[in-house]
Amino acid sequence: MRNTSIWMLLSGASLAAFGAVTPAAAQAVSDEIVVTAQKREQAIQDVPIAVSAFSDEQLLNQGIDGGYDLVQSVPNVTFSKTNFTAYNFQIRGVGAEAVATGADAGVGVHLNNAPLTTNRLFEADFYDVERVEVLRGPQGTLFGRNATGGVVNVITQQPSGAFEGSLRLEAGDFDSYRITGVVDVPLMADGVLGLRVAATSLQREGFVTNSVNGEAVDGREIWAGRATLAFNPTNNFGAWLMYEHFEEDDDRSRVAKQLCATDNGPTSVNGEAITNPVTRGFLSQGCLPARLSDPSSLGAVNSLATLGGSWAAIVGAISDNPNAGILQDSDLRRIQSSFEPIYQAEEDVALLNMRWDMTDSLALTALTSWSQDSYFTFQDYNRIVPLTPFNFIPGLTAADGTFCDPQLGCFDRIASADISSAETSQWSQELRLESNFDGPLNFSLGAIYMDYEAEPNDYWVFSNSLTLTTYALGGGVFVDTNNPPDGSGHNYYLNRTQLYQLSSFAAMGEVYYQPFEDFTVTAGLRFTQDEKDVYPVSPLLFGFLSGVVVPPPVPHQHAEFEETTGRLGFDWHIDTGFTDRTLLYAFYSRGYKGGGFNPPGSVGIAGVNATFDPEFVNAYEVGVKNTLLGGDMIFNATAFHYDYEGYQISRIVQRTSVNENIDAIVRGAEFELVWEPVDGLRFNGTLGNLNTEITGGSSLDVFDRAQGDPDWTLIHDPFNGQACLAPTSFFNAGMVAAINGAPGALGGACDPAGGNPLGLSALTIEGAGPAPGGGVFLEGNELPNAPNWTFSFGVEYTWPLGGGWEATARGDYFRQGESFMRIFNTEADELDSYDNLNLLFRVAQPDRGLAVEAFVQNATDEVAITDAYLTDDSSGLFRNIFLTDPRVIGLRVSAEY
Repeated sequence: MRNTSIWMLLSGASLAAFGAVTPAAAQAVSDEIVVTAQKREQAIQDVPIAVSAFSDEQLLNQGIDGGYDLVQSVPNVTFSKTNFTAYNFQIRGVGAEAVATGADAGVGVHLNNAPLTTNRLFEADFYDVERVEVLRGPQGTLFGRNATGGVVNVITQQPSGAFEGSLRLEAGDFDSYRITGVVDVPLMADGVLGLRVAATSLQREGFVTNSVNGEAVDGREIWAGRATLAFNPTNNFGAWLMYEHFEEDDDRSRVAKQLCATDNGPTSVNGEAITNPVTRGFLSQGCLPARLSDPSSLGAVNSLATLGGSWAAIVGAISDNPNAGILQDSDLRRIQSSFEPIYQAEEDVALLNMRWDMTDSLALTALTSWSQDSYFTFQDYNRIVPLTPFNFIPGLTAADGTFCDPQLGCFDRIASADISSAETSQWSQELRLESNFDGPLNFSLGAIYMDYEAEPNDYWVFSNSLTLTTYALGGGVFVDTNNPPDGSGHNYYLNRTQLYQLSSFAAMGEVYYQPFEDFTVTAGLRFTQDEKDVYPVSPLLFGFLSGVVVPPPVPHQHAEFEETTGRLGFDWHIDTGFTDRTLLYAFYSRGYKGGGFNPPGSVGIAGVNATFDPEFVNAYEVGVKNTLLGGDMIFNATAFHYDYEGYQISRIVQRTSVNENIDAIVRGAEFELVWEPVDGLRFNGTLGNLNTEITGGSSLDVFDRAQGDPDWTLIHDPFNGQACLAPTSFFNAGMVAAINGAPGALGGACDPAGGNPLGLSALTIEGAGPAPGGGVFLEGNELPNAPNWTFSFGVEYTWPLGGGWEATARGDYFRQGESFMRIFNTEADELDSYDNLNLLFRVAQPDRGLAVEAFVQNATDEVAITDAYLTDDSSGLFRNIFLTDPRVIGLRVSAEY
């Protein structure tokens, strides 16, 4: 672990909230944005929490289009898309590393203070928002769904009580067109009843080129709309009702390129030559560990080391690795895809907020939320077109190798695709009672109940080689001939959760005691009770081999988790003599995230439990917020230390994502500075340092089972796609001759039940001695996606042009340091550092609400890998990568009235 001593430094609440100059007039940087980080309106410099906030104008100026861009302006934050139609937004190394239907995110996403378990943070753009708040650290004593990492809270604009509106038109590279419009209509005088409607639309061509047909993919066709009705009949009662709809239907790609350093398999084992190419494939793991940036990673998976390829060889459809010799284009934005991606998503959200000032000192708030969400995505699974076609098999393939799959269509070589889809719904009710007494004691007390359902949640993998095998060995009765499929077939892999239910109740609150002026002690508690139920479905793939046509139902899984956590600390406005205002704060908090289920098919695998445990964090934080030079400078700082118990993380085993718990320590520091030396000129910068360390435990590294030990040889079981290690000494002359003559004789070698014709089984192999792949010690390793350094710097200058017009030039630079994609921290896991530069030039007449802007996002056209996903043995251990967006140059015109 690097730079472990720097955690002793101080860091603080993000000053990006002050990073944009308000047009027309200079203003002190201490003219602050108001936030609700403590569920009441406060100036951001008075909040004893590390919080970043961005107004609508600041989001636009800094090129923050959506949640994925927040990394550029918030220290110690990372973001990446992930493999199964989701994303990982991490704060201080904490996010969504666990992949499971019942897994909770470490960072809570809220809309107008209401938690959204399923959300469109990475797909949807920000539009017509009052501000976006990012709170760092555990927030369970104030926010509805406990989050160990922090909270992203999007606050939308409310009706203003006046007739007004705006229209913004944008055009840019990749035939990108964006339109955003707002209209605000007072329906009754004096702001009693008002309606605000906003809508946005984005269309653009894809950032990625499919070299199979030369067409662009990964485009966008998105629209969203929101209506807010506000009712304020009296001075002590107000309510608003909001409805929002989001819809996407395009060719967005869930992943970018697929990387693989091809493992061709050994030419000899134990001094005995491997002469059969299929046998070599069955002794290959598909892809070898290599740096993502290494040219060797531009190969293709050894198809014989995949479940579909091994069975294609067994039934005679292929005679060698059909991907042998493939070298992909070094341009990470060029892929090979036999299928056009399909991405469809839809979300509806309704919120009702009512606030009653019961007295001058007591206020009761009720927040009701409802949402439903659905998505369907389809894309090429292997993202490679094999070089050689199928062999001719009478009755199955045509003379040229063509085989017609009911789901994929007709191809003359191996083709595969996957589908990720789900439908979810959520309802929650929160009540909160807040005081504002003149005395030293005040409080904020609340309770929330939530129901959440996902029905169903599906992940399908189709391969025409699997269907061909099913016809060859099981007959047509086992093939699902429907398109779309109905889930009854044995010719594809289906991981389905028929129903997942979450019922959650929490009571939380904070008490504030002010023994003397400018000093406040805060004590908070939270009680959480979660009930989780999962109704899984057994996979059907190749069930006919055991004579099981319809597998028995899997009993539903039920678990209950409950915990009491809290927060204790103080904040103190002190007179330093050299600052205009200084807030010092120090807090201890304990965060909690509930446990969940591992899929039933994974139970029984060595080291895999039916459930994974809850996650806890003991967080210690001290910070200071300073205003200096008559309000022209702000310098904030915070330091933090986290002790993690049971950090939740996933790995893929036997085509299934399983989750486990590890302990870790997280230390860090964050510094921010905003300075306006002269009117119209402003500088802002952030620096984040993060040091994470796993404190114990071990885990199997499927990417390097033998750990370089020549005494062990990998076997890739062609029957089930699993991999295991056998002592190299097992491969004597007789054994090698047998597998050279009949590669299928290796089938069942990794199956504990045995049945292998050579007498091999997982029990036999393991019984020969402890294999090096049994577990890699993790102590001292860093957590995934936790770079040691993040840095941002912005400069903006506004000057008058005459006639009420003014010009603004702005630049924003961001750099993220190196990190790792997995807990093993090998060279193959390294994610390189990267930079981003955004530029803006605007000419505006604020009095008339007119502006014309030219902008450049990612001006250096940096191609950065933000994360990578390692698949399992049955798919050959390829890695899907996720990229930043390319350079986009555009023009924006806006008018307000």
